[in-house]
Amino acid sequence: MSENSVSNSLFDLNGKPSIQRSFPIALQHLLAMIVGNTLPALVLANTLKGTEFAVSSNESVYIIQAGMFIAAIATMLQLYPVYKVGAKLPVVMGVSFAYIPILIEIGLKYGYGAVFGAEIAGGFVAIIVGLFIGRIRKYFPPIVSGTVVLTIGLSLYPVAINYMAGGAGSPLYGTKWNWIVAIITLAVVLLCNMFGKGIVKLAAILIGIVAGYIASLIINSTVLPGFMNFSNVVSAEWFTYPHIMPFKPEFKFSAVIVMSIMYIVNSVQAVGDISSTTIGGLDREPTDSEISGSIVCNGVSSVIGGLIGALPTATYSQNVGIVSMTKVVARRVLALTSAMILIAGFIPKFGGLMMSIPQCVIGGATISVFAQITMNGMKLITSEELSIRNSTIVGLGVALGMGITQVPASTEVLKATYPTLHMIFTSSPVIIATMVVFFLNIILPNKSLAEEQAERDEMEQ
Repeated sequence: MSENSVSNSLFDLNGKPSIQRSFPIALQHLLAMIVGNTLPALVLANTLKGTEFAVSSNESVYIIQAGMFIAAIATMLQLYPVYKVGAKLPVVMGVSFAYIPILIEIGLKYGYGAVFGAEIAGGFVAIIVGLFIGRIRKYFPPIVSGTVVLTIGLSLYPVAINYMAGGAGSPLYGTKWNWIVAIITLAVVLLCNMFGKGIVKLAAILIGIVAGYIASLIINSTVLPGFMNFSNVVSAEWFTYPHIMPFKPEFKFSAVIVMSIMYIVNSVQAVGDISSTTIGGLDREPTDSEISGSIVCNGVSSVIGGLIGALPTATYSQNVGIVSMTKVVARRVLALTSAMILIAGFIPKFGGLMMSIPQCVIGGATISVFAQITMNGMKLITSEELSIRNSTIVGLGVALGMGITQVPASTEVLKATYPTLHMIFTSSPVIIATMVVFFLNIILPNKSLAEEQAERDEMEQ
């Protein structure tokens, strides 16, 4: 191809295609990430509603908007690095579901200040991990990282089910109308995922939420007035901008430790997303500097996010899938996506509209996301041999992680005597599972299926 054709190519990393050619792909990326970027803030706000740490509707709307700001900033840094911050790859960043179990536990115990304080501390941990990722990557093989991802998915199921029922504490909790809307939402998501093509498939969750929202409007206007609340849309302003420390960060030791562990795990998981991006879009493995820059970028964006009131970020796997499927790697395309995300961040009415979505709709949409997280963990696990050794690591990690946290009475003595240790070890199944699989992977001798079979054959002789 001529130099001019290459410079305008959608399939060249440094290509500069026109806005007309870039817009359809940029819109796909936006539709794939927009819902996931806003839902964690909604989940956390609704979970803390009615507690001493609940925030006002306007503050909840701002946290959603701050999430849009930080997603735009982080994505732009990944595309166009500053010094060593960023991968210079077509990567989309956004607020991550993976942190929700930890955010909920910290929020319920200490409030939003501790959430953002732990996020800032975790961001610095991610920066350090990014600079030294080559040395610690070997300690997080697929059998370890996969078990962690699997546990994240499993731990989120109760959250989704409670939302499908209307949200714990809601006066309409468990009513048939919540379940009807939740099932309609889930059914539309599944139909779009299984039978849709192009944008319909990529925006399955968004389309499902729209369908659930319409069903809720019908119920609200016909059989159950009050099923929806539009006060946040009405009261939200038309324009906002990022504020420095809208919530004063609080650095609670136990919260910082728990969040730091999550950032280490998430940093290792980012290696998979970066690898998928380069293999799927550029037909090559990522370089060490690209992996390092990506993780450092996540750390920097989290520090900034904690200061402006945005929740923790991560690379978005669904957008990695778009890159792999379309082979469109021109950074200018994703820069256009970043610009659209940023514009949405300046408009609080967008956050107010998101706040008006009934919790049953959120539950119906997110349960499929949580299911996909679980299956992604299983895929990672099964990418290695399921030897007795590996099966033991996975089984014990999930059993102890899920089991201990589901039996609160088993840790009451620890809670009464050492509340900080209780927070660290039992705040989420993910933390216990991470610790168990991490240390078992180091301690247990690494034996393949063939070696284990050889041992059995030797015993038969």
